[in-house]
Amino acid sequence: MPHADSSLVPSTIKTRAEFWAHVHDQLSALIDGQRDWVTNLANASSLIYNALLSFEPFGNGTSAVNWCGFYIDSTLFPPPKFTSRQTSVPAGASRILLGPFCGKPACQFINTTPGKARGVCADAFLSGKTLLVTDVNAYPGHIACDGETNSEVVVPLVLDLGDKRVCLGVLDLDCLALGGFTEEDKAGLEKIAQLLVTTCDW
Repeated sequence: MPHADSSLVPSTIKTRAEFWAHVHDQLSALIDGQRDWVTNLANASSLIYNALLSFEPFGNGTSAVNWCGFYIDSTLFPPPKFTSRQTSVPAGASRILLGPFCGKPACQFINTTPGKARGVCADAFLSGKTLLVTDVNAYPGHIACDGETNSEVVVPLVLDLGDKRVCLGVLDLDCLALGGFTEEDKAGLEKIAQLLVTTCDW
């Protein structure tokens, strides 16, 4: 089967729970045998985004999901071997960097320094808990990368090391509709996030 066909959603799938189970299965097959996190997150964002666009509750006009991607802890990115200019992060600061995504251009990074962080992605990253936001315009400190976005769900990528839990980054989805995401979406996305955490080398 061509890789692009992974994002096709059969007409027999009617519910959100069925949709996310299907996407999970497709992603499992798509990333099988590959453990590079950049590669797997790139395919995951494309698969999720394009599957959403072909599923009526998410891909229809003003109800469409308009962004799907990842922000990753900057410490996971290796230092550049070659650079035309030096850039640095202030001492004591932390941030998550834009990773693989589908949608319009987005913020390059989000500050996650405790006391200075703001926005849904930063809050989900720092808390290690999924945030389901029905109206982003009512969310304190919301960062508007796309002014057309009205709702959002952000799922942390949490690695369980036994003695501690490490947040590697977040999976972020935006929707044009108010209340675009439900608890079923949250549950489905959390399973996908866990799949990615356990099948990638970080």
